[in-house]
Amino acid sequence: MTTPDWLKPGVYGALCGAIVVTIIGFSWGGWMTGSSAAKFADDRSDAAVMAALVPVCVDRSTRDPDRAEKLATIQDASSYQKREAVMDTGWATLPGMNEPDRDLAQACIDGLGPDAT
Repeated sequence: MTTPDWLKPGVYGALCGAIVVTIIGFSWGGWMTGSSAAKFADDRSDAAVMAALVPVCVDRSTRDPDRAEKLATIQDASSYQKREAVMDTGWATLPGMNEPDRDLAQACIDGLGPDAT
């Protein structure tokens, strides 16, 4: 089968155009693969859940009769041990759970504000 002479540049142009559009789309157009989109959605949902649970932790801290002592312990802890200190207080343990949540403890430090820093 013979092809016309004008077809070859058209096919090359279409292939090069598809490659350029793909590169621009993934680089600057905001396109992403399915796995990247799933990771992005998981990260956003985890952040939203932690933001929703921080008031539980802060409420538990305000109701704790030993709040002043525990806040002093948290403040005296080094920056990398603050999360463990909050976990030891029990404020990061969700109702119905047996163990504290590490991510919630970190978010609780931010939620407690200047009291914990």
